[in-house]
Amino acid sequence: MAQNFSHMALHYIDWLIIVGFLLFSLLIGLYFRKRASKSLESFFLGDRSMPWLVAGISMVATTFAADTPLAVTELVGQNGISGNWLWWSFLAGGMLTTFFFAKLWRRAGVLTEIELIELRYGGRPAAILRGFKAVYLGLFMNVLIIGWVNLAMITILTEFFAFEPLVTYSVLAGLMLLAAAYTALSGIWGVAVTDVVQFCFAILGTAILAYLVVQSPQIGGISGLKEALPPATFNFLPQIGEGSASETLAISFGAFFAYMGVQWWSSWYPGQEPGGGGYVAQRMMSTKTEKGAVYATLLFQVAHYCLRPWPWILVALCCLVLYPNLEGSELRIGYVRAMKDFLPTGLKGVLLAAFLAAYLSTISTQLNWGAGYLVNDFWKRFVRPDAKQRTYVIASQVVTLLLMASGLGITFLITSISGVWQFILECGAGLGLVLILRWYWWRINAWSEITATVAPFLAYAVSRYALGMEFPNSFFLTVGFTTLAWIAVTYLTRPETNATLIKFYERVRPDGNWRVPGSGITMPKSNIGILLVCWLSAVAFTYGVLFLTGKLIFAEWIEAAWCAGVVVVSAIILKHGLKQNSIWH
Repeated sequence: MAQNFSHMALHYIDWLIIVGFLLFSLLIGLYFRKRASKSLESFFLGDRSMPWLVAGISMVATTFAADTPLAVTELVGQNGISGNWLWWSFLAGGMLTTFFFAKLWRRAGVLTEIELIELRYGGRPAAILRGFKAVYLGLFMNVLIIGWVNLAMITILTEFFAFEPLVTYSVLAGLMLLAAAYTALSGIWGVAVTDVVQFCFAILGTAILAYLVVQSPQIGGISGLKEALPPATFNFLPQIGEGSASETLAISFGAFFAYMGVQWWSSWYPGQEPGGGGYVAQRMMSTKTEKGAVYATLLFQVAHYCLRPWPWILVALCCLVLYPNLEGSELRIGYVRAMKDFLPTGLKGVLLAAFLAAYLSTISTQLNWGAGYLVNDFWKRFVRPDAKQRTYVIASQVVTLLLMASGLGITFLITSISGVWQFILECGAGLGLVLILRWYWWRINAWSEITATVAPFLAYAVSRYALGMEFPNSFFLTVGFTTLAWIAVTYLTRPETNATLIKFYERVRPDGNWRVPGSGITMPKSNIGILLVCWLSAVAFTYGVLFLTGKLIFAEWIEAAWCAGVVVVSAIILKHGLKQNSIWH
């Protein structure tokens, strides 16, 4: 067993790397401060001038938080590689956003996701929904997400440095203040450019760790790893139905159907909102063109599922061999122990800086888009609609700092990351279909979305606390109840006025059913067919690359050849689809 370095302080070289990285992040914020100070559009969307490559990498960096390698280590420790299907199953929804919605978000010309509400709907119900969502998403949900990311960072600081609680929270507060400082100074441009630097740092660090741990004498390379663990641990696909092989994710048919057939289109979840939303929509709206929005989102989906996970998975598998006494939630600690035990001087600083990069990129994005909701969609809309742009920018900077303080405060109240995940997932179950159809069906109105937003909370409370149901049964009940509720409300209430629908259609020009009676809307030939081809081929391509990489790593050549075939065929189809200029303007 490798020596335990928990008692050893970092070498000054490691500290120089960490401090240098943090100062560099702050300098980027200072560099972009003038660009962010002109207006709200400059602060939150960078004047819609962001290159698609920067926007796409920024999306990936935000989803790579300090908790993700640790969470993957826990999933692999409990169910082998197949445990990752708990998040791999979201791919179909992500690709749906790429081809069906990215261009529409860019075309809508709104400043935030919430502003779209009063473009798509009209009257008092739309105003109430916009104000509620601004506070609900920008404050309540936002600080919950910040809290769970903070909780993961606390795990890293505590395990690596053995800090006392007061010191841990002081360091955490300092990191949050740094993120808030460069976010408040530089707006979205500083956040996005810092994300690119931080993501490169994070990927490099995790890749180096994976190589050193796998090639260590304790593991003996890939062949030694495969000899040390049961074969079922390396299965890529879950076992459908209950089984005795604990090394493989064994789920019931109902749970499998929930993940693969329902969850991706029905559930609201940060970063994987059906139809796009949150910081993903913000990055799409920041790009120069509609084509740029599509390419940025495509890059995000492919990198999210194909580029990031394998270094984490390899370290997680090694942790099963190196630290066999870890169980349950303690499995995630194995990743941090591997960092301490196998990284030499200098590389410890690199990987710790990588984790800080992952943490800061997520926190800075949460602070930026959360402030956008609270300032643009609440304060400006309902409190100070006639203020100067400079006043709004200052307000955004102040709200950024207040969100930082709120996120730090909520961290003390959160005890379980998985508990927050589950709460968010189930309390958004059923909302997703409305967020999709509002772009494609004229009959959806503000009351439809209000109902779909509120109904999951009622169904969740009844299923969990009155009926004692567990996932997936509670999930199916919530989705079913919410769907029936909003459909009934849609037909029991009046549609939006023709003036509202015509204004939305003329600006966004969506496909779908927009033949509104009496509106005079005439629709051109639909592009839905080519969009479906792009969507399905992109899903096949991404899963193909994901599995091909894994099969090559584990030297399973026949399966790798099949995966390569899927990659080539799907890539050809996808390339042909992307050449159809009719899918964007």
